[in-house]
Amino acid sequence: ETRDIAEEAARLIEFKLEPVPGVYTPEDGLKPGAPIIQGTDNVVSEYKIKKGDLETGFAVADMIVERTYKTPFQEHAFLEPEAGLAWIDENEVINIRVCTQVIEHFRAIADAVGVPHNKVRILGSLVGGGFGGKEDITVEVYLALLTQRTGRPVRLEFSREDSFVGHGKRHPFTITHRTGVTKDGKITALDVQILGDAGAYVYLSPYVLLYCVVNAPGPYRIDNLNVYGRAVATNNMYTSAFRGFGGLQACAAYEQQMDEVADAIGMDRLEFRRRNFLETGEPVSTGFVPPSAIWTDRCAEAAWDALGERSPAPAPHIRIGRGIGCSQQSYGRLTFLHDTSEAWVGAEMDGTVVVRSGVTDIGAGQASALGQIAAELLGVTLDNVVVYNSDSAVTPLAGTTTATRALYMTGNAARLAAEAVRGRLIARAAQEFGVAPEKVDLAFNKAFVIDEPNHALPFKELIAICASEGVHRSELSIFRAPFTDMLDPETGQGQAHPDYAYGAHAIEVAVDIETGEVAILKSIAAHDVGQCINRAAVEGQIQGGAQNGQGYALSEELLFRDGKLITPSFAEYLTPTAMDVPNVECIIFESRSGLGPFGAKGVGEPAMTPVAPAIANAVADAIGVRVFEMPITPERVIDALEAARHG
Repeated sequence: ETRDIAEEAARLIEFKLEPVPGVYTPEDGLKPGAPIIQGTDNVVSEYKIKKGDLETGFAVADMIVERTYKTPFQEHAFLEPEAGLAWIDENEVINIRVCTQVIEHFRAIADAVGVPHNKVRILGSLVGGGFGGKEDITVEVYLALLTQRTGRPVRLEFSREDSFVGHGKRHPFTITHRTGVTKDGKITALDVQILGDAGAYVYLSPYVLLYCVVNAPGPYRIDNLNVYGRAVATNNMYTSAFRGFGGLQACAAYEQQMDEVADAIGMDRLEFRRRNFLETGEPVSTGFVPPSAIWTDRCAEAAWDALGERSPAPAPHIRIGRGIGCSQQSYGRLTFLHDTSEAWVGAEMDGTVVVRSGVTDIGAGQASALGQIAAELLGVTLDNVVVYNSDSAVTPLAGTTTATRALYMTGNAARLAAEAVRGRLIARAAQEFGVAPEKVDLAFNKAFVIDEPNHALPFKELIAICASEGVHRSELSIFRAPFTDMLDPETGQGQAHPDYAYGAHAIEVAVDIETGEVAILKSIAAHDVGQCINRAAVEGQIQGGAQNGQGYALSEELLFRDGKLITPSFAEYLTPTAMDVPNVECIIFESRSGLGPFGAKGVGEPAMTPVAPAIANAVADAIGVRVFEMPITPERVIDALEAARHG
């Protein structure tokens, strides 16, 4: 009946634990004789990409630069911990109201508790942050079992400490870049070795590793390339989806490497990037040519210029530094996964519009964007549109709110449905006006002749005419992503994703060389989003990505001792607060070239991807030495300075 009773019952359970040998680093997991956690050798997955002639590329290089970068575990730290409410209704259906990114888990939940799929209903709530941490099942199976066994409503909520150990973390990676370069700044060859910590269970490690491998060279032209990546099981906390999904860790390495190589050949860091940027129509690492614009150069120049004059150092022990990070990030799921999404759009008798979609809204406006798309195409004002979403029993299934796919996939499904309804309405309005359909438009809650705006019919009256004549006023549409075979297992060539988004982040920092403290002074983000559907939502994603990336770069550290988490709360795990994050200036480009509705691209994950390496590069610029492991804590800054003093 109460939490106190439940906790007392838990305390009364007696158990014994027998220590067994463990593996706590991927390197140890690969050693001969290591305890086996997964498979036969602890290697959860591995991928290769090979292109051109690597040895020839290194042979013609004037210099070869090799560096190793380490990225950490990261906690999602969402505002709302995992929570849900379950009950059994009069139809013997298990209803679960839950904060989730995926309502389609109802199938797995039904399988787990032994009922037909149609006996589990998931109602997704507005989520107080997801970031990938609510992509996997969290409380749902527990809730289903408890309400099934008791026959009573059950509520389950994770405490913050429960949440820290109750969902998968961001994968830590060790990434080594060996870059061949000419004196005039042309990259001739690149070899990348990637080692990831999968934790104790597989979860999404194979996919996260694949994203990291595919994005390992970043938005740069590399003719001679070798990438080899492995994810290794350990007895650490299990790892799974997190905003950026492998592409972010890849960016953390390749953007720091770009600065290191530029410094080694004595070239301006932005100019070095310019000489190697991919251009529109050129292939990425897998040989696939993105169908949209590649505007990394525009983003980088705009972000860098927006930094303005360098801030003066307020004291002798304060060093000012600047850095930039450029990024390539996919949007949409892997193309061999047969991704689809459905949406329904219909007009009511009073001229209002309804949109139905199973998409979950995790705080980025995934649901409201569908309403805007329908309003745009049907010519009604937004206050006349309502969106029903996230109910596995009554809304068309839209797939996961993951992989920066919601606007691309479900937005296109809503577009197709609204266009079908629009076509029928315009045809009937044209008949009423006595003109060709192409002469008619819908806007401001009315249909009208384009060249004669006073020759109009209220939208409500048009709907009434269609209803009386049996003209269909609704549509259920499905959008199918492009489908390809898996990448070639030996060369990694082929298509992995539908498309990519490009952007850049510029940072100015102040570093106290006496304490190692880093303060962010200026934060500038520039992204090509294809087409803004909702500018405020886009800016919100970019600003949130800047905060998320700042914590990843500087302060957020999950520490483990023999696999046990020893930083299980916000008292030890330090996320940036409002006092730490400066105003984030957003520069938004619209190439209108994306695969989403009206040429939109995704921005949820791309907003975060370049932030951390931009900060790392700014810190290195300030203190003259690089900290190769994130987060760049004050202790690591001081250690790097001390090491530099001693040569």
